[in-house]
This record gives sequence, structure tokens and C-alpha cells, in this order.
Amino acid sequence: MADKPHRITFLAKTFSAAALEFHRGRMAEKGYRTDGRIEATVFNMIDEDGKIDSAFEGAPLFAVTFVKRED
Repeated sequence: MADKPHRITFLAKTFSAAALEFHRGRMAEKGYRTDGRIEATVFNMIDEDGKIDSAFEGAPLFAVTFVKRED
């Protein structure tokens, strides 16, 4: 699993979809654990000049991050 990323973040429109990905994606079997809470989050993009634009049309999405467990 050395080629797998250390952190993976999924964005979902509902809390349930984000929460179920741990099981549906078999993340534990792939060596991951959930990092932090699943919360509605608004995402923005910032460019190198400091200009900020709303991502995803400013709609809040539920973010869940999985981190590879240390063995």
C-alpha cells in the first residue's frame, strides 16, 4: 500500500453519504482511519494574487478525511 496516498478527502452533499464511505469504500481494510469530524464546510479557492472565489458555487458540502494508519 505504499503507493496509496496518506490522506484522502471525500466531499458529499449529505452527512450520510460522507459517513457511509468509510464502510462502502472499505477504508479500514485499505489501512485508513477517519480523521476528525464530518462537518458541513464551505470551500473557497485562492489564487497566487490573493483573489478568492467560491468553490462549488458556495454550497456547503460534508467533508470526511481518511488518514493512513501508522503501523
